[in-house]
Amino acid sequence: MISICAYSDSLHFFRSWLANPLRVASVTPSSRSLARLITREVGARHAPVLELGPGTGVFTRALIERGLREEDLVLVESGPEFASVLRQRFPTATILTIDAARLGDSLPQTPSGIGAAVSGLPLLSMPPRKVMAILAGVFLAMRPGGSLYQFTYGPRCPIPRPVLDRLGLRAIRLGGTFRNFPPASVYRISRRQPLSLAQAFAIRG
Repeated sequence: MISICAYSDSLHFFRSWLANPLRVASVTPSSRSLARLITREVGARHAPVLELGPGTGVFTRALIERGLREEDLVLVESGPEFASVLRQRFPTATILTIDAARLGDSLPQTPSGIGAAVSGLPLLSMPPRKVMAILAGVFLAMRPGGSLYQFTYGPRCPIPRPVLDRLGLRAIRLGGTFRNFPPASVYRISRRQPLSLAQAFAIRG
């Protein structure tokens, strides 16, 4: 039997997808199987953790199950309808209703930087320059050794190789799940070399 909460989440996604299919890549929330896969390397030692495009909070719940506290999470959600749901469900998390491409201007400062990031953003529907701005903001805020975890419905990494090369990043496929609609894969994005401030501002500018 489908729970009232699950039905409500699916309705949120369907309405948002109808309103803006490029911003919301799927008509349904991500599955718990995908949530476990994309968060399996993230734990309390990575606090604070950044989540991009959390939607109704499927990955957020998985992060909390992995040992992170709500207050250790920074949730970036540009959709006001989803942000409202997140504020009700995760009242002590930091929730930013902004475009992820403006991360560099809006992320709260932390002494050590974020330890990891999890992304549900539809990167395949974004122009490369916007993808570069998002990645530059994430990795400028991330401490050494941190990674971004990104899922995709496509057959390969959703970040084009020229973008990875320009930012000094590498992508490794961690696995996939057919227990999601549509089936999805997860990639770990990490630094090959540090991104300088000059590079980041050139990309964002």
